[in-house]
Amino acid sequence: MTNRIVKGVFAGFIGTLALSALMILKAAMGLMPQMNAIKMLTVIAHGMLGTPLTPVVGWLLHFMIGSLVWGVSFSLLFERLPSQAPILKGLIFGTAAWVLMMIVVMPMAGAGLFGLYLGLGTPIATLVLHWAYGAVLGGVYGRLGATRLVTGHPHA
Repeated sequence: MTNRIVKGVFAGFIGTLALSALMILKAAMGLMPQMNAIKMLTVIAHGMLGTPLTPVVGWLLHFMIGSLVWGVSFSLLFERLPSQAPILKGLIFGTAAWVLMMIVVMPMAGAGLFGLYLGLGTPIATLVLHWAYGAVLGGVYGRLGATRLVTGHPHA
């Protein structure tokens, strides 16, 4: 089980790197500047924990959530997710993470349910970002040999 969790954390970290690159690219292109996940996480952490209002806090939380929370969760749920393809499992998982973000994190950040206070493009853009994260998460996890032998047959 420990090996599976380590693989999940690593895959989550690589997925978070990919997601972060897309977030930085989106910001550099000037697309949806009102949707800044790092700023949202910074504000939430400040309000809940009294942390400093610095982007470093938001980035640390972003990588902790993507690597530890989602990476470990994916590793534990991997065999229960539908599909045999690890990338598709990651897309399904990314969609579930997106739903949680839309109904929990966005309202906590003051962006409203599904982030609609930031505009109609917010749920769409964040879904695409979560799909990218999920695809990389699943792909990396699958490449790390996530299959295991239970009854002599590999489960992917």
